[in-house]
Amino acid sequence: MVHVRKIAMEDAEAYLQLCRQLDEETSFMLYEPGERETTVPEERARLASMFGRDNQTAFVAEVDGRIVGHIQAMGGHVRRNRRTVYLVIGILQAYTGQGIGTALFRAVEAWARTVGVHRLELTVMTHNEAAIGLYRKMGFQIEGTARETLFVDGRYVDEYWMAKLLA
Repeated sequence: MVHVRKIAMEDAEAYLQLCRQLDEETSFMLYEPGERETTVPEERARLASMFGRDNQTAFVAEVDGRIVGHIQAMGGHVRRNRRTVYLVIGILQAYTGQGIGTALFRAVEAWARTVGVHRLELTVMTHNEAAIGLYRKMGFQIEGTARETLFVDGRYVDEYWMAKLLA
């Protein structure tokens, strides 16, 4: 059974391991395998900075005490964009298709509503059909296509900008 909760400082090492495993497992994440050079102390500092802002957070999904997925919410830094939050989500391949993504999105949306966030946004590679399906299911709409934004596996890849407005 999956348990979704806010990330804690004690999760820094396990969270970093999760991100590195995601980098290895899929080409849909931003970092290439081995490119993430963040140390555990640097991750702790990043989490401390995030904890110090009311429009930033992260949730982790655990199965049998192991972190298997996450969603980060990064809000704007100035008054004009602080109610807009950019999301990044990742779930280990062995745990996809089990409702974990839905649970993570529900958690981050509930949090967003409590802190006054108006807009959730994200980018997704246009050929990542499973992720696009999840995002649509959660109420996100494609707002546009950013052409050739990433260079993945020897070719340029387009991304969709997707967003959901909260009432």
